Amino acid sequence: MKNSAKSLTKKIISGKFKNKVLKLPSKTTTRSSKSIVLESFFNTIQFDIIDATFVEVFSGSGSIGLEALSRGAKSILFMEQDRDALKVLKENISLTDSSACEVFSGDSFSNIYSVISTLKRNNQSAYFYIDPPFSIREGMEDIYDKMIAMIASIPPELTELIIIEHMTGLELPEIIGAFKMKKFKKFGNTSLTYFEKNME
Repeated sequence: MKNSAKSLTKKIISGKFKNKVLKLPSKTTTRSSKSIVLESFFNTIQFDIIDATFVEVFSGSGSIGLEALSRGAKSILFMEQDRDALKVLKENISLTDSSACEVFSGDSFSNIYSVISTLKRNNQSAYFYIDPPFSIREGMEDIYDKMIAMIASIPPELTELIIIEHMTGLELPEIIGAFKMKKFKKFGNTSLTYFEKNME
């Protein structure tokens, strides 16, 4: 048991909270992003997120949002439904700067409208990192269809960039709502796809 408990942690890689040890929820509850995926992502946007607002959809432990906070993002909005993951998420936030974090608990597909309202009220645009459960999980067969509809509902004026972490092999449309695919990067079974505002 000691080994499994030890493995359910992750360190913040860089920034003002570097080496803070974050707890991870049970793997049956959520799936943690690989370190190689995180490093590639933050190498891509490291300077852009300074003083930015960052939304982590399907947050789990919050490791992506808290990494963004550590690297200079100004405020983080977390979205998570699972009760066990929420408990871990709040514990992890308490290790950093809780005043810069806001948690939206409940179904992300419903809460996206609350997040949009918050961004409008604060006159903010945000980076959206979307890491849904893989569709191979029971009950998640339509997760990507719902995710695409959710992305299409996000106003482009509130968006800096949308990043989707997903199963390799998933074919996403080139255009989703007001956004077009910018780039795609594969990491074994996991891939990152970036969408930007379609200015055409």
